[in-house]
Amino acid sequence: MPESHTLQMSRRQIFTGGALAASALALAACGGPGATGGSGSDTAGKDPSELTIGIAMPTKSSERWIKDGQNIRTQLEELGYNVNLQFAEDDIPTQTNQIDNMITQGVNLLIIAPIDGTALSGQLDSAGEAGIPVISYDRLIRDNENVSYYTSFDNYDVGTQMGTSLLIGMGVLDADGNDAGKSPATPYNIEVFGGSPDDNNAPFFFNGAMDVIQPYIDSGVLAIKSGQTDFNTVATMRWDAATAQSRMDNLITSTYSDGSRVDGVLSPLDSMSIGILGALKGAGYGTSAQPYPTVTGQDAEIAGIKSILAGEQYSTIFKDTRALADAAGQMAVAILTGGEPEVNDTETYDNGVKVVPSYLLKSEIITKDNVQTSLIDTGYVTEDEVK
Repeated sequence: MPESHTLQMSRRQIFTGGALAASALALAACGGPGATGGSGSDTAGKDPSELTIGIAMPTKSSERWIKDGQNIRTQLEELGYNVNLQFAEDDIPTQTNQIDNMITQGVNLLIIAPIDGTALSGQLDSAGEAGIPVISYDRLIRDNENVSYYTSFDNYDVGTQMGTSLLIGMGVLDADGNDAGKSPATPYNIEVFGGSPDDNNAPFFFNGAMDVIQPYIDSGVLAIKSGQTDFNTVATMRWDAATAQSRMDNLITSTYSDGSRVDGVLSPLDSMSIGILGALKGAGYGTSAQPYPTVTGQDAEIAGIKSILAGEQYSTIFKDTRALADAAGQMAVAILTGGEPEVNDTETYDNGVKVVPSYLLKSEIITKDNVQTSLIDTGYVTEDEVK
């Protein structure tokens, strides 16, 4: 069993029935200090039904955020907590208003996945003044001291997995990730896409991937034919699929009109990958004479999984949002019961004001070969959903 799956299942087992209640009681008994920017001193010993947790998610337009919000809410409501879950449809003023309202209504803790990690300073200041702890969820909230904890995946490692899967799909690495000894007469052509520049995770993904890819560019095995290699140049605001498709269209027209082939595309999100593949299909790719290049992705979305099974997208990075929801829920329970949340990283995530104590989870490369074992057999998706 892969390490990532072992870790995820062990955390999920804590959040089940009586085991979760026992966990909550144990945390209450710990009586450790609360989080920076608020503590459990005013809530420890209270019945969960007296407490409300506010959850702010960025959008319903991505299935993963719907799953995240629902998973956290279900787990905490099963414990008896009141939950106020809001989605902001990727509109910053909507999210700031939602969080303002939660603070005004007197929530006892906030779990926030920000649209823009730099746009919530006023809300974080208000939360700090009100003694409301804040858990930054998956995307780090920046430039404010009132971020209590952060839980996410190892985002640099997610990037290295993207880069590795691109190279495996192109045959530059073998299935075990070892150098396959390729020495092409001319470099394989790749293009790279980055995530949203206002998402703190996006540079981690990009840098992790480029650290894997760059040695093969330096050795002449690969080339980014467009010359567009800087994150700020290749970033895709709001992870928008239409923007990614338009840029791929432009790259094909401006760089590949000489008849050269796109051999690989680093894409950091499944929905972007679908857009990129649409541009490639429009340019004649996806036939036996001109097969699709190797295209990566992230988040194991239904459309991405279907594309992988159809032989279009090559890979995605599976981040089990059930485990992430568990981690956030455990942090919330620990804080509200006066305990000390578990963290495993106290060095990496500097938000510009403080290094935020973090709990990081592992991710997994998914290709057609392990969709069944890693996604369907574990219950993350059903066979009917993806076939």
